[in-house]
Amino acid sequence: MIHGIGLSKSYGNLEVLKSVDISIHAGEIVSITGPSGAGKSTLLQLLGTLDVPQNGSIKYDGIEVSSLKAKNMANFRNDNIGFIFQFHHLLPEFTAIENVCMPAFIKGLSKSDAEFRAKELLTVLGLADRLEHKPNELSGGEQQRVAVARALMNKPKVIFADEPSGNLDTENANELHNLFLKLRDEYGQTFVIVTHNQELADMADRCIQMKDGQVVL
Repeated sequence: MIHGIGLSKSYGNLEVLKSVDISIHAGEIVSITGPSGAGKSTLLQLLGTLDVPQNGSIKYDGIEVSSLKAKNMANFRNDNIGFIFQFHHLLPEFTAIENVCMPAFIKGLSKSDAEFRAKELLTVLGLADRLEHKPNELSGGEQQRVAVARALMNKPKVIFADEPSGNLDTENANELHNLFLKLRDEYGQTFVIVTHNQELADMADRCIQMKDGQVVL
């Protein structure tokens, strides 16, 4: 599904990624682990098209995306990729359902169709009674589930998650981890997850370990 070949990235004199090869298959949960500074988040940003490699290529189902122009890259990203971060990045002035609808609005979906899908997702994620609540009226776990719904809004091929449970307590972290399993099992959703949480890493179908900008396992 996703193939990164010879991915390299430097910032000034700091070589963050050193010719990394990686493949992600449809419907699998892949965790990426390693010490701080290993290049995990940089790799995630490249695979998620948030940044471009200085060397190497990234292909989605055989389509070269690392050389797309900015507008085409943004459209591809919005149509095919979802993101979940440690901090949910919800817009504080909007309700849960409005936050979830944002990717669909960017795509050009009608308000009625976007709200219908958003309600479906929030209901599946146990938030049917929280649709009109703003982020400051939601718990940390609820906010992160809204972020998951937003990531799923456009039916992406893959969801990239960067320390998604890093800001949650143990109970909410476990709920989020089980939610990822449910989404993979029921919907065939693909996840690539950067994490320091060993339980989350062990839950994955496959664990990729990084050190000093390279894949070591």
